[in-house]
Amino acid sequence: MRYAILLLAAPLAGCISFGAAPPPSLLTIETTATVPVGPVQRATGTGAVTVAVPSVPQALATARVPVRATPTTIAYVKDAQWAEPPARLFARLLADTITAGTGRLVLSTAQSAVDPGARLSGEIRRFDLDATTREAVVTFDASLIRGDATQVEKRRFEARVPVTAIDAANAGSALGDAANRVATQVAEWVGR
Repeated sequence: MRYAILLLAAPLAGCISFGAAPPPSLLTIETTATVPVGPVQRATGTGAVTVAVPSVPQALATARVPVRATPTTIAYVKDAQWAEPPARLFARLLADTITAGTGRLVLSTAQSAVDPGARLSGEIRRFDLDATTREAVVTFDASLIRGDATQVEKRRFEARVPVTAIDAANAGSALGDAANRVATQVAEWVGR
């Protein structure tokens, strides 16, 4: 009886699908800043900087790459998918850029239990392609508490990079370029 059920189910095995087929490749972003390999970093003088993973709106809480088709509608780029959530990619990019640009020790939230130093957090408001302007747009609302200060500084950073086409081939590189521009601006601000 068991064998009869298996024989009947075998032709159906090729028909069952658990989700959409993955795209041919996954997108990521890389820092343009150079972080030296090998030297030990210590928090001295200006102290450490803790970079928290930014919060994101629901449209960015996905592996898909959003496209703003109009000011009030969002679509997603066909066959484009991030290797991991954009907020984590951007947090690492910020950490590397701040390290390279300021020389300060940068910690993740998990590493900062003893002395978090300055604390950088925020929200990624945009990390998408704009179909009307044909641009990759990254907007980051940053919040910074410097060392033992009780005041919070807040500042908006934005970069726009032209794209020739709204497709998977152009999405990753254009958004990576815009993210690096924003990270450089943030590093300059943190380094003051």
